[in-house]
Amino acid sequence: MFRRWDPFSRGKPFGKAVCNDLTDILKKIIPAEKKTDAEKSSNKVEGLRKSLAKTRSGLLSKLKKVVAGGKVDEDLWESFEEMLILSDVGIKGAAKIRKRVEAQLSGANLSDYEKIKNSLVDETARILKNPARAEAAGLKPRICMVVGVNGTGKTTTAGKLADLFSSRGEKVMLAAADTFRAAATEQLEQWALRSGSEFIKGKPGTDPSAIAFDAVKTGQEQNCDTVIIDTAGRLHTKTNLMDELSKIKRVVGKAREGAPDDVFLVLDATTGQNAIRQTEMFNSMVGITDIVLTKIDGTAKGGVVIAVCEEFEIPVAYVGTGEGAADITEFEPVRFASGLFDENG
Repeated sequence: MFRRWDPFSRGKPFGKAVCNDLTDILKKIIPAEKKTDAEKSSNKVEGLRKSLAKTRSGLLSKLKKVVAGGKVDEDLWESFEEMLILSDVGIKGAAKIRKRVEAQLSGANLSDYEKIKNSLVDETARILKNPARAEAAGLKPRICMVVGVNGTGKTTTAGKLADLFSSRGEKVMLAAADTFRAAATEQLEQWALRSGSEFIKGKPGTDPSAIAFDAVKTGQEQNCDTVIIDTAGRLHTKTNLMDELSKIKRVVGKAREGAPDDVFLVLDATTGQNAIRQTEMFNSMVGITDIVLTKIDGTAKGGVVIAVCEEFEIPVAYVGTGEGAADITEFEPVRFASGLFDENG
């Protein structure tokens, strides 16, 4: 695991490598200062608010322009709806929010910026509210597939989920079923080491579904609580690759009845409305159970999550708020909606 350093060897670069190794060793020897649950929760809330800053700034600047006139007429509501559409909320979502806010504020002073903002938080949270899911099979291990297009942060998300579940005391296995990209396997193995998770991979060129099958069986043998299967990123327009994803799901179902329990679609918030097409295609092929939204800290298009939830009624399970292992948080509709529209959150 560690690079051995021979101080008597000549001509071998060691400075940075040795420092890195010593740092890793010290991290294992010296326990990190533990934070209380309240501190962890506060950090996650603040992390979410910071991540939504660009989206919130764009939405509120548009909203202020809409209500600046104060004249309540059809033009105002048209501008209000247009504001939401331009913020990637989607046509259906924008129409629904407009209708509800208009009804809620009927007769109110529409120059009252705070009232409109509070109403927006309420109606957005209503759309984002996670629909009830059927009870999982309850069989061990819990099987999670992580899917998505290239570049969404899919492998990083799989690693973060392993870290999160491990921190709750679960025995986790990470499976590298991305056989197209060698770097993905190496990256996932590092996440396994970091989170203390079990790790399984295949030889280059191995059928991804075979790796997934072995992961489920090995997870059962090792009494794992959760197996997370990282699949190769693929364009949703490539039929052959999408068919391969369907095969992985079928094979996993043969390895354990009712599997997979979760199919997480990782969506990059910076893609805006393209996220809707991605969700449609992946959902039709493998039946998405949950969304994981990433890269919201680098975009003003975070409103697209509203469009996705409105269109497909698929819940958002987690939000990635940065690059660190702890920068993932469980999705809470009210908190997210407040982060979108409320400066004071």
